[in-house]
Amino acid sequence: MFDLILAGGGLANGLLAYRLAQRRPELRILLVERDRRLGGTHTWSFFGTDLTAAQHEWMAPFIDHRWPFYDVAFPGLRRRIQTSYCSFSDDRFHTVISDLLRDAVRLDTTIHAIDPGGVTLTDGQRLEARAVIDGRGYRPSSELVLAFQKFTGEVLELTGEHHLAGPILMDATVPQQQGFRFFYTLPLTRRRLLVEDTRYSDDWLLEPERDAVGIEEYARGRGWRVGNVLRRETGVLPVALAGDIAALWGAAGNVPLSGLRAGLFHATTGYSLPEAVRLADRLADLPETMTSASVSRVIAEHATAHWLRQGFYRLLNRMLFRAARPEERFRVFQHFYRLPQGVIERFYAGRLTRRDQLRILSGRPPVHLGRALAVVRESALGSG
Repeated sequence: MFDLILAGGGLANGLLAYRLAQRRPELRILLVERDRRLGGTHTWSFFGTDLTAAQHEWMAPFIDHRWPFYDVAFPGLRRRIQTSYCSFSDDRFHTVISDLLRDAVRLDTTIHAIDPGGVTLTDGQRLEARAVIDGRGYRPSSELVLAFQKFTGEVLELTGEHHLAGPILMDATVPQQQGFRFFYTLPLTRRRLLVEDTRYSDDWLLEPERDAVGIEEYARGRGWRVGNVLRRETGVLPVALAGDIAALWGAAGNVPLSGLRAGLFHATTGYSLPEAVRLADRLADLPETMTSASVSRVIAEHATAHWLRQGFYRLLNRMLFRAARPEERFRVFQHFYRLPQGVIERFYAGRLTRRDQLRILSGRPPVHLGRALAVVRESALGSG
């Protein structure tokens, strides 16, 4: 009998297992992943202002790269933001968690069914636990109205140096296709880059071969000669327009959820790392013995509070996708990046004040005024 089984070895459950092993070593935990490695093929990033000092401290072993600033570029704006940015790879994620949990990680293991009392594997084996958390990634749900941020990324080994001092998080000076399109670039070494062709799109369909051509063209336009493509990663992140968080949790039954499956992501970016860190701290602080019922209650309350705080973001997302023409959506982000640095930091950290919200909405709107007013009236009718 385990105290806790974590179904899925992605970001949320991996960080949760790691934090619990640090703070609650008396718990018998099992992390079950269907693949041969934890974390899949991903690079995770976050802003330095997303986390508290204590959270930075316990996350430090994961970090591969830190930069003191990042750049953005739009047709009408270029700016350097003096906010730190951190990144780590799935290789580091797998190694750090495996080294701490050791035998508490079971890889290459597929779960057939989950219930509050344990999991049943595809080979028929039954693993019982006092609590089970389902963190097997995003699943389509009729309870959420979504658009998507989707990307194809390649790690490029160049024949010469790239001469970038820091990341370019948005370069939207490229042709706008399928909605808001930009390139995201992380300088990993003097000759190695992660370059992603990213789109804010109405659909979730990926076209990695098309995107690979786009990455090649972008690199060539920057004057970079590619010697080798070391790896490719793809991703589709949810962008929330509206939804019913209570119905989402009701559909889960009595099995606790985590990560994207729980609705714990930034409504506009789809990024889930800060919320994964916060949930790990929240559960590590639980004083009582965990059961599926008690954990489900705590995470549902946590996720509901997060969803309510993100209502303004969903309004902005509806303006982006419903009030702006696809080829004009870049103007929304261009307008946003003219704001003071503190507002930008609090936006990404999910800590906007009322004054911040007014500043974001003030001035000439970067979308059609009539369509923007229609979106606001739609919000007032309770679609958020």
